[in-house]
Amino acid sequence: MARYDLSDEEWRIVEPLLPLPGKGMRRVDDRRVVNGIFYVLRTGAPWRDLPERYGPYTTVYNRFNRWAKRGVWLAMFEALAERSPQSLQLIDSSIVRAHQHAAGRKKGGPDHAIGRSRGGLSTKIHAVVDQDGLPVKLLITPGQASDKTVATQLLGALPPGCVVADRGYDSMPLVTFVQERGGQAHIPTQSRVRVQRSVPPDLYRQRNLVERFFCNLKQFRRIATRFEKHADTFLAAVALAAARIWMRAIESTP
Repeated sequence: MARYDLSDEEWRIVEPLLPLPGKGMRRVDDRRVVNGIFYVLRTGAPWRDLPERYGPYTTVYNRFNRWAKRGVWLAMFEALAERSPQSLQLIDSSIVRAHQHAAGRKKGGPDHAIGRSRGGLSTKIHAVVDQDGLPVKLLITPGQASDKTVATQLLGALPPGCVVADRGYDSMPLVTFVQERGGQAHIPTQSRVRVQRSVPPDLYRQRNLVERFFCNLKQFRRIATRFEKHADTFLAAVALAAARIWMRAIESTP
């Protein structure tokens, strides 16, 4: 088995989450194709440089692209995320640079979640992780997007819970949003605010779990640098990497 290929246990987790083959021509071996996709995501290699053991690169690329547009990869991640009890919801974001191959959108066309931040053309990945540091919700935006604004989209798609975030999320509308849904908001105030909100230190330290998630996510080189032009394909790549993190956690659970 090659270095980045799915183990037998990981394949047992993934296989039921893939679409059933349709009628007509027999589909190329799913496991080989999925392994090829993970090879590209993990190494950052161009699709054309895919090793021959995974079959024609066009087959692997077309499967990734077609299923990204159908929402298959995102649905796979969401199915795994449903395993989380979500006793904690730790929210944060991380910037990734957009490669020049990804940044060539037509003037006046959709932004495809690429914007201009201090680091140049970039995309921001927003995530919520649970008490074990496993992702439960993902979203991508242009790099300059406000964390406070996006937070309600992320949290609104999850059950009410105990939300922990850093000062970048300090916003009374966000705190009110969490509380009105029946959750608890543990978000410290900015230093310039007169009335300070405090967060229990032990609880606030749990934020390292979401930071570690982003470190693990960026081990996938095609995530650490964005090469995909379209928002749906890049989100699919992020979802697949997050799904792999889930698979490894499930595999290692006694």
